Amino acid sequence: MATHKSAEKRNRQNIKRRERNRATRSAVKTAAQKVLEAVRTDAKAAATVISEVASVIAKAAHRGSIPKGRAARKISRLQKARNRALAQANT
Repeated sequence: MATHKSAEKRNRQNIKRRERNRATRSAVKTAAQKVLEAVRTDAKAAATVISEVASVIAKAAHRGSIPKGRAARKISRLQKARNRALAQANT
């Protein structure tokens, strides 16, 4: 347990940041699921959903809740899933 005033403040700040980051990471996961569901139902209409979700993921990376590389990888994989679905629909 913290005994110094500055350590107590640091603990309070860490708790706030942890809660904020958890909420942001949860929103990213939910958004990714939303894209995958949109791809399953209608791959052509999923483009608008992907652009919205890419924005959510990019904001999370910019805030530091997730690393920039992870954000880029998630966006790339979501777009790849849509492209695969479109290719299967066209064949």
